[in-house]
Formats: sequence, C-alpha cells, structure tokens
Amino acid sequence: MDLSSIKDPSFLKKCSKTELEDLAQEIRDFLIAKLSVTGGHLGPNLGVVELTLILHQLFESPKDKFLWDVGHQAYVHKILTGRADQFDQLRQYKGLCGFPKRSESKHDVWETGHSSTSLSAAMGMAAARDIKGGEENIVAIIGDGALTGGMALEALNHIGHEQKDLIVVLNDNEMSIAPNVGALHSVLGRLRTAGKYQKAKEELEMLIKKIPAFGGRLAATAERVKDSLKYLLVSGMFFEELGFTYLGPVDGHDLDDLNTNLKYAKKTKGPVLIHVITKKGKGYAPAENDAKGTWHGLGPYKMESGEVVKKPGPPSYSGVFADTLKKIARQDERVVALTAAMPGGTKLDLFAKEFPDRMFDVGIAEQHATTMAAGLATQGLKPVFAVYSTFLQRAYDQVVHDVCRQNLNVFFAIDRAGLVGADGETHQGVFDINYLRHLPNMKILMPKDENELQHMVYTAVSYDDGPIAVRYPRGNGFGIKMDDTLKQLPIGKWEVLKQGTDLSVLTFGTMIPVAMEAAERLEKEGIHLEVINARSIKPLDEELLTGLANENRKIITLEEAAIQGGFGSAVLEFFHDNNHHSMFVERMGIPDRFIEHGSVSSLLEEIGLTSDELVQRVNEIVPRKRQRA
Repeated sequence: MDLSSIKDPSFLKKCSKTELEDLAQEIRDFLIAKLSVTGGHLGPNLGVVELTLILHQLFESPKDKFLWDVGHQAYVHKILTGRADQFDQLRQYKGLCGFPKRSESKHDVWETGHSSTSLSAAMGMAAARDIKGGEENIVAIIGDGALTGGMALEALNHIGHEQKDLIVVLNDNEMSIAPNVGALHSVLGRLRTAGKYQKAKEELEMLIKKIPAFGGRLAATAERVKDSLKYLLVSGMFFEELGFTYLGPVDGHDLDDLNTNLKYAKKTKGPVLIHVITKKGKGYAPAENDAKGTWHGLGPYKMESGEVVKKPGPPSYSGVFADTLKKIARQDERVVALTAAMPGGTKLDLFAKEFPDRMFDVGIAEQHATTMAAGLATQGLKPVFAVYSTFLQRAYDQVVHDVCRQNLNVFFAIDRAGLVGADGETHQGVFDINYLRHLPNMKILMPKDENELQHMVYTAVSYDDGPIAVRYPRGNGFGIKMDDTLKQLPIGKWEVLKQGTDLSVLTFGTMIPVAMEAAERLEKEGIHLEVINARSIKPLDEELLTGLANENRKIITLEEAAIQGGFGSAVLEFFHDNNHHSMFVERMGIPDRFIEHGSVSSLLEEIGLTSDELVQRVNEIVPRKRQRA
C-alpha cells in the first residue's frame, strides 16, 4: 500500500495476518530507503515493526496511551499515525522530529530523548486515569538497555506496589547503543533461554494440584515445595516478585505470538510485563549483523551495500580526547575511564582495548557513574567520566553532593557540548555551563581546536585540586598540526587571538571562528575588534577582565550555550562584584527556549549566533565616527 496514504492506525483493525506481514515488509523497505538519505535510528525501528503493528491493531491510540522509552523506536508508530509523507525531512531543519513529539501528533503522548523515563510517566498517567474514572490502557514500551537505568527500576518498584492496571512491553533486543552490561542483563539472558514462562507456570500449578491437601504440616510443606519449584523452574519470578504478571518470552516478530500475549495482557488486572524478544535491524543484513552499534543511529548510507557514507576529514574531538587519554594512561597508572553505555560515542572503546581493567561501562546509569568516579577518586585514582552534555544533566545531584562537595579529583569529559543538530532539543548540550559553573570547587574549560583539546585533557588529568570539566563539541576538528608534546595550560588564564582597541569579544570553543571572521570583516570598515579565547570558563581570567575594566572597554560575550546564567552572566557578575558598574557588556548566546532539530548551521542562523549578527551588533555599539574612520 502507499504508506503516505495512512492517516491513522484504525485501518489495521481489519487487516489479516497476511496483510500485516506484507505491510511489515513495506515499512521495512520504506525505512531502509528513506534513512539511507536522511540518516536516523534505523536498527531500533526495524526491530519493532511487528510489535508496533500489533499494538496499534489491538489498542486505540490516542485514547490508549503508548509511551516509547527513549523514542528511538517510534518511527513505525509515526508511519502508522499519518506521518510517512514527512520522512524525506526526518531530523532536518523544520522537518519531522526523530523522537515522539506532542506538538507533532495527538498520538505522541510522551516526549523523550533520554532513556528510562517511560515507566514513571506511565505510572503517572495510570494514576490520573483512575482518579478521573477513565478506562484507557497505558502501555509503556521500554528497551532492555533502558531498564538498567535507576529511574526505571524505581518505577518498577512503585508500579508493583500500587498494582495499577498498566502494561509494560520490554523490548529485549539484547543491545541498546552498545552491548548491555550488568546483572539485570544477565537475568534477561536467562529468561530468553528459559522457555515460555506462562506454560511453565501452568504446568507447575497442575503439579501442585496433584499433591494431597490434607492440611496442617503437609499443606505447609506443599506450599514450600510450590515456592521452591517456582524459583527453580520459572525465571520470570524476578518480575513476579516485583508485583507484575510476567508474560514471555514472546517472539517479537511472530504476529500470532504477539497477538495472543497482548490480548491476555489487556484483560489481566494489575501491572503486566510482556517480555518481547526482537532482533535489532531485522530485515536488513548490515543492521542485523552490527556488533559495534553503528546502525543504532547513523547518517546517510548506501542502501544496496550498507556502506556508511563518511566524509574524509580531520579527527573528531571525541577521537582526540580518547587518543590523548590513552597516551597519558600509558604513563599514569592512576587514570581510569568510565562511560554510561556510550563507549563508541565517546571513543572510550579505544581506551578499553588497551586498558580493559581500567575501563568501566556502567550501563545507562549516569548517576551511578558519577558517584562511582567519586569513590575511585577517594582512593587516589584519577577517574575520567566521558559523557554527553545532555546526559550529564541526569547526574546533577551526584555532581553536587558526591563530587564537588567533597572536592574530589574527578575529570568530566563533556562530549557533544553545544548544539548537536539532528537529535534536537533533548540532546542539545547547551546547559552544562549553567548547571556546573555555580558549583563550588568546579573548574570548566573548553578548547578552541583539537590541538588545544589534547593539552586540556593533559591539564585536567594533571589537576589535583578537585573536580574539573573539559567540554568539547560534536564533530571534527580543523585539521591543524598537533603538538608532539603535551603541556599544562594555565587554568584561569585566557589567550588574546587578535589585538583590537574598539571592542573586545570574549568567546571560546566553536564560537571563536565566528568571532575571527567578524573581526576580519570589521577591520575593513576601520573597526578594530579584539578576540579573546576565554578557554577557562570557570575560573575567569580576572586579571584580564580588570585590565579591560580599567580601559573601560566595551565587551561582547559570545557562547554556544544557554545565555541565562552562562559565561556572559559570569562576566557581568565579576564586573558588578568588583565595582566596575560602568562596564558595557552585551551577551550573545542560546536564547531562553529549547532548540529543535536541524543542521547546526541552520540553528545558529535562526538564533543569531553568526558572524553577520556579530558584525551588526558591533556596528550598533561602536560609535559612528569610528565606522567612518
């Protein structure tokens, strides 16, 4: 059928099994073709085609609520709810969002780009339904990787206690972005190989019924035997003991198996967990055989061969970080690396190959990783937690309470700092300066290029007076020459990149090229812009700032980060606290709103972080007589 003709999922009610099988293949072909052009999360979505079809056939969205944890696997849901014709603009500027989005469709009832939130939200919706006297079904679809998140376990515990009618579909594909880790993953592994739980439970109950119920000691013995046999024969007791009715394992690509178990779940009172086994990348060999997580989320690729289209260029910032850390670790045995289920994304997989005993992947558990790093630091080691800016938000209390308060030597390598583009508002790394700079003992640095990054990594590892964060952007460096010898950079000291007397631009990282371009253009107009690499975001270069104050220099602060409470605010605070009340400071940064998906260049243009905007601001500030000079 023409998938773009689908307006809502109601047509599925009349579809036969054969028609659903044909539709599943059409959807897979559609996704493989469309994502080869736009990129996106292919593997997770190919794995949930049959599951999504049966969910929409048996339930009534949006009356019944589907909560897609993380949202990586919601593309099929989007197709079935009338958005197939928008896939040419998937994750593009002003195009279709790569995650569920409430403003996009009434069928998207929960937005998420971070994992492990769906169960808590589902519990809230189930409680609200019961308070209001509703009858709708609440269905949370969560992956086995997301289930390792502490928040998901907290929700499982509470849902089991409250005994609300709620269905949890555990989409177990044995892999999230990277191979899953932890004891819970081992539990699921035993469940996968244990056979059908429901059948085992029914056979067990028949066996118990054959034991004569004479009462007294014999009855008590029978109950003990029953309990013992449960634990011996039925691995699903893990979830049963949490208060759930456990169904599974279910073949996530068998329409009949899915249909039978979801129908059973609908009529079961209390919380139900359906353990569905799926194959990530199902139906596309390159994605099915992916062991590195490449096909979880990727850019364009050649559909026929599965070859990922990669543009040659300079090394990535993540790669420079990891290579530098390896170089240091060879000389410094204190160095230990941590990641929260992102060894590939942070490039710490390279570190793990060389130092397997000094690398810890804790799973999707940023809170645990942060406090574990603090524990390592108390024992004289130098823990380096490499984490995306957006995911470090999840560990805020641990950064405050366990690291900064104890002034422990933890190095936070903050990857994807700044705008990240296609993943959009849930992933933009624009808040870390704001939520870190007000914390006592914390230091924050950001390099202007990949060469400065390697020196900052060395500086951060060498720093032994508390926590330090080095933030760096997504993508590649500039291809500049890398120094052979690592050196420590002075923390709290800035670098003048271009001399100028009319106005000073204080900036760092990705905004330095913007400032330099503007300065060159303004030079032709007779305006002399000073460009300062404010690479130490905290502490500030107070000596340099005092010098600017003494000259009464006009200042623009420029940052690819949230403007409220950011670097520019810190500069204003310094001038105020030091009685330089006449200083003129104009701030440029990310405005007070969430920035949606699109190319980074498009987003910077939209929010005015460009050389054109900077030139215009300077022309408005610098007196006209200067411009005619």
